Amino acid sequence: MAAKTSDFPAKQRQLNEDIKNGTFKQAYLVYGEEAYLRNQNRDKLIKALAGDASSMNFTRYEGDGINPGEVIDMAETMPFLSDKRVILVENSGFFKGGCPELADYLKAPSETTFFIFAEKEVDKRKDIYKAVSKTGFEISCDEQDESTLKSWIAGKVKSEGKVISPRALAFFIDRVGTDMSNISTEIEKLICYCLDKSEITEEDIEAVCANWLTNRIFAMTDAIVEKNQKRAIDLYYDLLALKEPPAKILALITRQFNLMIQVKEMHDNHKDNGSIAGAVKLAPFLVGKYINWAKGYSFEELRSVLEMCASNDEAVKTGKLDYVISVEMVIIKCTSK
Repeated sequence: MAAKTSDFPAKQRQLNEDIKNGTFKQAYLVYGEEAYLRNQNRDKLIKALAGDASSMNFTRYEGDGINPGEVIDMAETMPFLSDKRVILVENSGFFKGGCPELADYLKAPSETTFFIFAEKEVDKRKDIYKAVSKTGFEISCDEQDESTLKSWIAGKVKSEGKVISPRALAFFIDRVGTDMSNISTEIEKLICYCLDKSEITEEDIEAVCANWLTNRIFAMTDAIVEKNQKRAIDLYYDLLALKEPPAKILALITRQFNLMIQVKEMHDNHKDNGSIAGAVKLAPFLVGKYINWAKGYSFEELRSVLEMCASNDEAVKTGKLDYVISVEMVIIKCTSK
């Protein structure tokens, strides 16, 4: 998971205060990989500044074909029966490729015009970014860390009058991934499913929630255990195409093999599935799957895989190895017959 931007909480509080107090900057830049937070803050600003997107004093420009001169002309147009004109510029590419005209205009814009820029990627070296940073306000909406996500999910569940245990919460994140838009949708489904219940359980999550990431991870692990090298590599590149960081995929492979060696040891010592589930903090219905996976490896092989995962991770962090290649090497080792 991507690291959370260190100043995000402070920036979010400041933005919320601007909206609450009505003390607005003339330009806002909302950017980053986490679309849920980006869109949420964009919509908050539109509502606070323009009332809603149907206002005759609100204009939206979107896409990479925007004419900067047209935007500036609109910015210079006096608002109709209002003290504010609001312009949203979204997914323009201006903050990645540059836009000298707008960068220059933002140094002294019309006092009645307020800009909202919403972009996925920015280049902080560009003049337009520097102009907004100097005279306006910018907030980076990147992926949040696991602790923040857990607090956010628990809060949403609590607001609906329900509770979720730490174990079920961890299972939920493993199952649905870390995209906040997807999480929000899955929580809504869970709340509807558990309408007459006070607690959301792992069984409820298993029954309702789409398992887009874990399914692929499990499918890849299945392919690895079956020594199906081509399928395992194909699934790995599918995960990369879904923007999953190689570091996270390596961590998940390491976790799976670490669980396999623990489950194998306890199973060989005649522990029942319930005891194993409690010891390794797995949902009981997953224990059988791990037992079957572990049967395909000796203890020596499992230890060797874990040692390689650790050494490759260290090699990447010291600049000796590329992360994409490092994970591919682990998969090839695991699937060698």
